[in-house]
Amino acid sequence: MIDVKKMSINELEELAKKIRARILDVVSKKGGHLSSTLGAVDLIIGMHYVFDALKDPFIFDVSHQAYAHKLLTGRWEEFKAVWRN
Repeated sequence: MIDVKKMSINELEELAKKIRARILDVVSKKGGHLSSTLGAVDLIIGMHYVFDALKDPFIFDVSHQAYAHKLLTGRWEEFKAVWRN
């Protein structure tokens, strides 16, 4: 799990760029939702910054809005494997 609470604003901005790049890479090859998940990146990083995701679980109404959450919680490599063509 990536501990965003220890990151500076600049590091958080770089993390958001890295997450968006990963999402773009996977979705461009495998398909999937793009705009809603890219729009949720900053919100999800903020949620992880304010709350403790291990003690205060997040509930998403649709899974594609949770892509950034999946990446932040240690599923970076597995993220590409969940897609089906």
